[in-house]
Amino acid sequence: MSAPPPRQRVREAFERAAASYDGAAVLQRQVCDHLLADFDPSPEPNSILDAGCGTGYGARLLRSRWPGAHLTAVDFAPAMLALARDDADVCLAADIEALPCRDASFAAWWSSLTVQWCDAEKVFGEARRVLRPGGRLALSTLGPDTFHELREAFTGIDRYRHTLSFSEPLAIGTALAQAGFADIRLHRQTLSLHYPDLKSLLRAVKDIGANSVGEGARAGLFGRSAWQQVQAAYERHRTPAGLPARYDVILAYARK
Repeated sequence: MSAPPPRQRVREAFERAAASYDGAAVLQRQVCDHLLADFDPSPEPNSILDAGCGTGYGARLLRSRWPGAHLTAVDFAPAMLALARDDADVCLAADIEALPCRDASFAAWWSSLTVQWCDAEKVFGEARRVLRPGGRLALSTLGPDTFHELREAFTGIDRYRHTLSFSEPLAIGTALAQAGFADIRLHRQTLSLHYPDLKSLLRAVKDIGANSVGEGARAGLFGRSAWQQVQAAYERHRTPAGLPARYDVILAYARK
């Protein structure tokens, strides 16, 4: 599994992005919708943990699907969690790598587009711990083709990291199996958003707090010439809809 960026840096990025997140989280809502569409735990869960709830879109979907379930929302960015308070029965400001929850206390564990920021082995270990026997897991994360066009545009410009190192589906499945999960199902699909220009694309990424890339990130500003080269390189990917931002989406389902 790839190493995530430092936790404090990620938390600070999401804290800053709380106010702008909902306006920019188009892809994030689409992924939540896809994740729920194929999540069919049986029997219906009476208690659900939303791990990395953000501003609460996933919690609202879960509430709509299972209105009788007791819903606990967890996020380590208090500003995000504050926006989700109306969508859950309990909100916990905590890290999903170390949940402040009792063993075997949930029938379902859900997490959408959070695991890529974490140590997946710790997250899956905690998920299994807090799930009841037979409890169900549903998660979405991002694969290595995410932001392919962006990485390609920066090739030859500098040697800095400009995106996270996303994990292959096989690594996700292996980590789930090693954590003790069974009946693991993986589904992979590509979703793309389009923007009028590169500046708008990068602004949208920043507005959802997804601009922490860990060690090797560029510390200073780009020079004008280098920026123009990146723009020109990205323009080669332009479609009639605009400049694409590719998301390699991995959906995973499993049983304890």
